[in-house]
Amino acid sequence: MNTEQDRLSPALENVLGNFSGVLRHVSSRFRFSGCDVDELVQEVRIRLWRAHARDGEGSEKIAAIPASYLHRTALSAAIDLLRRRRARRADQMVPLEDDPGDLPEPRNPEGDFEAAELTEQVERAIETIPASRRPVVRMHLMGHSRDEIARVLGWTDSKTRNLLYRGLADVRERLVAQGVRWTSPT
Repeated sequence: MNTEQDRLSPALENVLGNFSGVLRHVSSRFRFSGCDVDELVQEVRIRLWRAHARDGEGSEKIAAIPASYLHRTALSAAIDLLRRRRARRADQMVPLEDDPGDLPEPRNPEGDFEAAELTEQVERAIETIPASRRPVVRMHLMGHSRDEIARVLGWTDSKTRNLLYRGLADVRERLVAQGVRWTSPT
């Protein structure tokens, strides 16, 4: 068996190297980074080895793997990794009657989606305003104070204030034209 492993390893590493773009695509699709990507690559490596180590032609079969097969294998592995994590989190959950004060806020997938969609709409609106107003609006939306923005950009307070207010008005106008509605907190 050890000789079969020795023959499979170079072919397996060659396939993983040739199709590293496929693995990066799947990793980015599932928002994996760092250790998550390494775990995905290892899981794909194990799956390919298990699927092709049974017969004597394993290295030839691995060398002939098409990108679509590797893509499906990577997708399946990524989904399984996420499921295992979810199951581990469920095992680590604290019953409500034990200590309700330490519970995190519940996630709202619909709200997360709406927030992501709004973020994209705001970014598209910012891209349509004059270039001179974009940096000040972005910095403001990231939470920087007007004084801080003026200092970083090397502008006077009045220039910063004028470009900020005009930029925000432009963004608001474009969002309203896109059908975005909001209510101000009272």
